[in-house]
Amino acid sequence: MSAKDAPPPLPEPLPVAVADSHTHLDMQSGTVEEALTKAGLVGVETVVQVGCDLKGSHWAAETAARYANVHAAVALHPNEAPRIVLGDPGGEGPRQRGREAGGDAALDDALAEIDRLAALDHVKAVGETGLDHFRTGPEGRQAQERSFRAHIEIAKRHGKALVIHDREAHDDVLRVLAEEGAPERTVFHCYSGDADMARICAERGYYMSFAGNVTFKNAQPLRDALAVAPLELVLVETDAPFLTPAPYRGRPNAPYLVPITVRAMAAVRGVGEEAMATAIAENTARAFDY
Repeated sequence: MSAKDAPPPLPEPLPVAVADSHTHLDMQSGTVEEALTKAGLVGVETVVQVGCDLKGSHWAAETAARYANVHAAVALHPNEAPRIVLGDPGGEGPRQRGREAGGDAALDDALAEIDRLAALDHVKAVGETGLDHFRTGPEGRQAQERSFRAHIEIAKRHGKALVIHDREAHDDVLRVLAEEGAPERTVFHCYSGDADMARICAERGYYMSFAGNVTFKNAQPLRDALAVAPLELVLVETDAPFLTPAPYRGRPNAPYLVPITVRAMAAVRGVGEEAMATAIAENTARAFDY
């Protein structure tokens, strides 16, 4: 195994236990037990396992049912809905005539299954859903927005948190949330807006979850956003196996690396790591109602 592929070392444990508010254990190497054990050693005692399609959402729900310190979020990822409707499940190659083949009906069926999973007690959130204008082109945006609106309705009807994926779509995400009426607990996963957007989120009571990219050299806009976000609306996540914090960028990410991001966040806020961790722990439990 090369150094680039090797897992980073365990950081120093946090003085107060926190939660990883967004992770993908099913995409990481090793077992669930191994991931939870390593995380627990450094004070990351709870994780939110996030589904991105039907298979992943079922896995998230089943895993949360088996482990008390795992909570599930279920959804069709924003890039999944256009694939279903346009008949391109792999996301590669020429688009098929999905509407003629029943793509809209297939999306309705998939959303109905997300709705069923969202009713389960150990499923604490509907997400990640939202809009992605980076990977989905104009031809897929109608399906993407329809799926987003449906997820908002599901979250509200079941009283679950809504977990937002927002990539290069800030204005449209905020518009749809305003038009539909956001759930009482709405979380911007891997917050990617600037300070001005953070102020809008704060006014609306949306949680902002910061990932390892807040530590990247080129991420000053994220740090500016964190600096103005109300402390009671701030969460931390890994989005593992992606977005490994500096100085380990490019190596595999996992929940046990949350302390690195927490300490970077504390530095941005000018508070001690204990105060930062305490706020994050309380906020995450409130956001996901556990």
